[in-house]
Amino acid sequence: MSNTAPSIAAGTGSLQLEYWSSDEIGSQPTSWWQGVLGVVGFEKPPSLDHAHIPMAASMIPSLSGGDVCEVWRVADPDLQLTTGSAQARVHYRCSDDLLFGTLSLAEQAIDAGSEAGALLRATEIAYQEVFDVLGATGHPHLIRIWNYLPQINAQSDGDERYRHFNSARQTAFRKSGRAITGTVPAACALGSPAGSPLCVYFLAARRPPKMIENPRQTSAYHYPPKFGRHSPIFSRACVWGESSRSKLFVSGTASIVGHETIHHGDVVAQTRETLVNIGALLAEANRVVGSPRFSLDALQLKVYVRRPADLPTIKATLSSRTAASMVFLKADICREDLLVEIEAVG
Repeated sequence: MSNTAPSIAAGTGSLQLEYWSSDEIGSQPTSWWQGVLGVVGFEKPPSLDHAHIPMAASMIPSLSGGDVCEVWRVADPDLQLTTGSAQARVHYRCSDDLLFGTLSLAEQAIDAGSEAGALLRATEIAYQEVFDVLGATGHPHLIRIWNYLPQINAQSDGDERYRHFNSARQTAFRKSGRAITGTVPAACALGSPAGSPLCVYFLAARRPPKMIENPRQTSAYHYPPKFGRHSPIFSRACVWGESSRSKLFVSGTASIVGHETIHHGDVVAQTRETLVNIGALLAEANRVVGSPRFSLDALQLKVYVRRPADLPTIKATLSSRTAASMVFLKADICREDLLVEIEAVG
């Protein structure tokens, strides 16, 4: 392994999250590829000759150095994986229990009469196609979903693009007969550069996860109308799997207490507050599973940085408080007053 893209396994159990360079991924043996669920590139799509593997690109630059890709894999040589696609947009790979899927959709390809209309329609189409796949494959329970949409904070037709996205996401959940509170998946939504496609990737399962909320924060789906006509649809975290091999998925977490952003303009204080929120989620997850299974140092952190100039400060603040493995990316965050956001798996 090179120094620019260390391989990091997230926690124990057969589901693994690893970070590799494209060259390192491409050099892996056939036996390794048999367990790969999917690969996600950051600034560009993965350059790999494995058409049967679902691949996506969030289109946001890595700040960790090198051509880094995110790999979701099951480390079980006896597990059989099935590959499929739906309507040429959703590509997925699954075992009997678990499914990983990707979808990319350009707003420019949608004739909706306005920029906001194109985003609304693209989001509804994306989520409906995801839900169709989950129904067809028998993996109805979304565990975790990642959303990357261009210019998340920009204004479009009188409202922020993130708020339009939230409206369309909620509409898709309602139309599919899915709950919009309580049992919704862990998630994040980050901003990619102008002209990028809407990128969605996700994990789903036959068995439902246990949803985790943060006692320090208002549940996102109960946000007041000041944050948009329709609330974001996600849980703060969730635990999936048997107790001895369970995985914790922490949604994008930031410097929010209750429903308000705190420490405006102070990147050190925002980073610290974000870690306090993650700590509260860890405590709640351990309470739910009935044992101290999860700890901060054992997590794999993906850190989104709004201003690259803040990277050294954020790194130093995190490193002084945790030995967790970290990957850093440049991305706009769902609120313009947030300077850092952290998600985690462990």
